[in-house]
Amino acid sequence: MNVIITGATKGMGRAIAEQFAAAGYNIVACARTESDLQEMKSDFLTRFPAVLVTSKAVNIGDAGQVKQFGKWILESHITPDVLVNNAGYFVPGTIHDEKDGTIEKMMEVNVYSSYHLSRSLIPVMMERKQGHIFNICSIAAFQPLPNVGSYGISKFALLGLTKHLREEMKPYGIKVTAVLPGATFSGSWEGSDIDPQRIMEANDVAKMVFASSQLSPMAVVEDIILRPQLGDL
Repeated sequence: MNVIITGATKGMGRAIAEQFAAAGYNIVACARTESDLQEMKSDFLTRFPAVLVTSKAVNIGDAGQVKQFGKWILESHITPDVLVNNAGYFVPGTIHDEKDGTIEKMMEVNVYSSYHLSRSLIPVMMERKQGHIFNICSIAAFQPLPNVGSYGISKFALLGLTKHLREEMKPYGIKVTAVLPGATFSGSWEGSDIDPQRIMEANDVAKMVFASSQLSPMAVVEDIILRPQLGDL
């Protein structure tokens, strides 16, 4: 079994990869930086020696590279059993005063990448009448939060994409799940003085994603909503 994860080397992506690798899944990872991918492969070789880790450096904000990544997966004869569209981009700000180009960048990374990669791999899933797509959205996808600006808009759009894809894939046995985590420790929070009691661990999200992938063909978790115990930040 193979799980394809974008933004796989850090934060939630890395935690999700570890969960699936521990269960014996082969990992297909992409990230922007080749050295991060090589570090991950070396680490997994030691910790999960029976697991094959395949990787490719991809700028997930470049539609052409995303499509090429999908093509490369299929040409490598890798069966897309599980796809986790995790890669994301966040810059704090407000709609009225964020820099020009912010919303375009957010949409390219947070929405269009999931759209293009899913479209590349879905035909094979449809032929096999099985597969599971997880789109990592955000609590900001349905709850406007302070200082998230275009990020919130992009995550609303990704949730909409996920809902439509869920409906379209029902007849083909393909599951589609929206993952909507609240504040979770990842690269976006590095260097902050956040109280660790106020933020979730990346592994909290990873455990829920993995558990949701293990249900019978007759059941699907449509939405995974997680929040810090003390509420949103």
